[in-house]
Amino acid sequence: MSSSKFALFVDLENCGAKVDTLLSVLEKVKIRGDILLGKVYGYTDQYSDLKEVLLSNTFTVVPSLRYGISQKNNADILLVIDALEVAFTNPLIDSFCIVSGDSDYTPLVGRLKSMGKFVLGISRSAAASTIFINACNEFQFLENVGGRTRKPTGKKKASADKEPLDEQELNKALCSILEEQTDKDELYASELKGILLRLRPDFNEKSYGCTTFLKLLDKLSKQFGGLHIRSDNFNVMVSLAQSSKESTQEMNKENWRALIREQLARYKEDGFERINPSILKADIQASFPGFSEKALGFKRFSDMLKAMEKEGLITVELDDQKNMLIKVS
Repeated sequence: MSSSKFALFVDLENCGAKVDTLLSVLEKVKIRGDILLGKVYGYTDQYSDLKEVLLSNTFTVVPSLRYGISQKNNADILLVIDALEVAFTNPLIDSFCIVSGDSDYTPLVGRLKSMGKFVLGISRSAAASTIFINACNEFQFLENVGGRTRKPTGKKKASADKEPLDEQELNKALCSILEEQTDKDELYASELKGILLRLRPDFNEKSYGCTTFLKLLDKLSKQFGGLHIRSDNFNVMVSLAQSSKESTQEMNKENWRALIREQLARYKEDGFERINPSILKADIQASFPGFSEKALGFKRFSDMLKAMEKEGLITVELDDQKNMLIKVS
């Protein structure tokens, strides 16, 4: 079974240069394939907390040289030149991930696609250009990449990344991999293990008291109920179990304001300053499948936001294209 071979190019200014965010981007790409080459642009000393992540993932760092107003354009041009050079000189790489939402990269995406390359775009919702989004083969918002229904734990992901995963974290990682499979409902157990090893090279089933990966899957399935295992001749197939949602809490007229503010607080914890309302609504629907604006007395989701703004609970802004953005505070 083959996997994609990625070149990853990160505009640090666009992704916010947070350790947690960069780790989430790496996880998203590694689920799709191997990262053969990685470069980050706009690095300065203020991003020194990224050093461990960049070194452990063998990134090449392009520093930010501050001279006049052309600094950002210089970095953009360097990214385009480097991506095209890789596309022409490295036949092993068949996929590109560009972490930026700038419409200036649209011609680059078009050229890469014309060469038969797959292009994954990732960006903050507040900075993503519709033109760039539509040009990519696949596009992900950074807010979603970071795990949109994740509850705050008070523990930095970067620190947790150094420690072996406990059984609950391992189960969540496996479920996350399966959720990302948009073209298939299940994976071979060997394929699932291969993806897990890309994410966690230190993984070993013996650390969990199991002699084989299959025995570990069976153990996690019985303990947490999130995995479904079946035999197909001599192959073992793994999929998500059709289980009930973890949370039975419902959004109602009494708690909807508090629940929305809790979700906004998670965005702030992840380093986001502004959020597109469509991202917030998608996260609310993921956390509360029975969510309905009409059940809460509103015609549209934007009406809910306007009501919160009127009460002083949130601040709504408009970008240059007159799109509504929620200020995370």
